[in-house]
Amino acid sequence: MDGLWTERLELHRLSVGEAERIVGRESRGSDRWAEGYPGDGDVAGARGFLSGWAARGDPGVFGAYEIRRRLDRVAVGGIGFHGPPDEGRFVTVGYGLVPGVRGQGYATEALRALLELARAQGVAGAKGDADLGNVASQRVMRAAGMRYAGEDERVRYYRVEFDGGSAREG
Repeated sequence: MDGLWTERLELHRLSVGEAERIVGRESRGSDRWAEGYPGDGDVAGARGFLSGWAARGDPGVFGAYEIRRRLDRVAVGGIGFHGPPDEGRFVTVGYGLVPGVRGQGYATEALRALLELARAQGVAGAKGDADLGNVASQRVMRAAGMRYAGEDERVRYYRVEFDGGSAREG
């Protein structure tokens, strides 16, 4: 599986070479990047993906994805798993978009697809977090079916449990 498709997006599974180009912020002729891509979050996600690959090998579907618009195949952000499921069979997700495309529902659309992929792989659920001041990201997680699960002095936590093949807020 090389990616996921939604109505408006392609979630392209990154290769090691693509992740290295994102970390180096060095596009190749075939790369189509929106202004502002890759951002700091994309670089951090690609670094995490590369570290996980070096430590555990190919993560399969539990890796990193580039969010591309289907219309023009331009990369507008990143989304992915922070690694394979943990001992409780939960995955942790993260995502981000370039400023020029925020507010169009792309993050929610991409996160729903990623959560469905996780559910189809038999995980028990997914976790995510957002800075307390990042209300937009908190809305994305709620819109994708995740539920508030607590907070600390800087971060608000969300999670969803999959029950009998469907997402259930938990």
